[in-house]
Amino acid sequence: EEAIFLRKKITLLRAFSLLIGSMVGSGIFISPKGVLKNSGSVGFSLLVWFSCGLLSMFGALCYAELGTRITKSGGHYIYILETLGPLPSFLFLWAEFFAIRPANSAVVSLAFGRYMLEPFFAPCAAPVPAVKLVSLLGYYTVLTLNSWSVTWSAWLQTALSVVKLLALALIIVPGMMLLAQGHTENFQDAFDRQSLVLDKLPLAFYAGMFAYSGWFQTGFVREELVKPERNIPLAVIVSVITVIVGYMLTNVSYYTVLGTDDVLASPAVAVSFVQRAFKSLISVVPVLVALSCFGTMNGGIFTFSRTLFVASREGQWPPLFSMIHIRRHTPLPAVMLMFPLVTAMVCIGDIYHLLNFFSFSRWLFIGLATLGLIVHRCRHPELHSPFQVPLFVPVSFTIICLFTVAMSFYSDPVNISIGCTIVLSGFPVYYLIIHRQIFLPFFPILSDYLTHKLQLLLEVVQQEIKTY
Repeated sequence: EEAIFLRKKITLLRAFSLLIGSMVGSGIFISPKGVLKNSGSVGFSLLVWFSCGLLSMFGALCYAELGTRITKSGGHYIYILETLGPLPSFLFLWAEFFAIRPANSAVVSLAFGRYMLEPFFAPCAAPVPAVKLVSLLGYYTVLTLNSWSVTWSAWLQTALSVVKLLALALIIVPGMMLLAQGHTENFQDAFDRQSLVLDKLPLAFYAGMFAYSGWFQTGFVREELVKPERNIPLAVIVSVITVIVGYMLTNVSYYTVLGTDDVLASPAVAVSFVQRAFKSLISVVPVLVALSCFGTMNGGIFTFSRTLFVASREGQWPPLFSMIHIRRHTPLPAVMLMFPLVTAMVCIGDIYHLLNFFSFSRWLFIGLATLGLIVHRCRHPELHSPFQVPLFVPVSFTIICLFTVAMSFYSDPVNISIGCTIVLSGFPVYYLIIHRQIFLPFFPILSDYLTHKLQLLLEVVQQEIKTY
């Protein structure tokens, strides 16, 4: 009885909550171990955290300009498609679907399961099968919510963003109190050069940038934002500054209470911190951290489903995934598509191997997207964006991203090679299916038949109103 399309329901507050909720997730609670392990000392690890924050701000400003120049949703995918062409955009989509997004979701889900169970098994570690079961239950809950209602998902994201900031505050306050009392012993000889291994630094940056990742999320839902030309830059700048300050204070609190050996030995750094500094909250903080991870899962599903939705609309993904539920007005097929791969990665994956595995592909394509911004400026000098950053920002961010990606081959050749292979495997698929459109004679008939049957089953149809 009413037009079927994705409504503009994301206000400035919801955009801010989406960014905070996506950035502050499992990363700050699991990445300190990875950053310290690969940077070698407390001082260098804090430098890595600050550098990652500064780099994230550069990237976020670039994406804010892209979001005001390009009016479609889809984030990395649509920016690469509109600036560099269909082949690199399809390779991103291929890698994102088969490697980046399921591995990222699996990392966050496993962190959720670990922190949710930690209070019940302390001081022992939670059994791995139980962690994986709870991780999957949490992921499926968020998947169901995103299939049901855009409004509910947005409200949940706002509420959990408050929880995330509260969780950080409960770590920062006791840490700062102990630091003020003179507990600085863990900062002695903070810049120990003997423990610094330069070829491991890219992995430290991957761990740090994983904790900040999420600053690009508004680009995925651009068509659903209210006043995007104003709200994208505003939400990006405020949220990234908030997270940088919060992360630096959180890490100083960690190191005030825990020594380097404690951080490296801990499977859950935030829990170890509370056990040492604030025992009265031993059962509260892990639950807050788990809820924080829950919010990150929600934001990830919310945004990536829009990438599949737009890719399908652009003809690079099966047409079923550009359809919307007739009553719920959610991109139901796109939301549901990821759960088999995430389930598999949760069942077989380890957090830190997964982290290196997907980071290569993610930062390669983020670097290409900001390269695309430079190309777009050169091709369209007459186009004046309502928000524009100095040219050195996208140039320096692109160079750092691509250099870090290249250096990571020396740091972790096995996982990086797997990620590279997955990206390259998209070449033959693109040329056979998208570019040349070589099909077996029965393939179009079978595809149309399956699409029609799934439409009836899922109650979905094509969007009726152009929203960009």
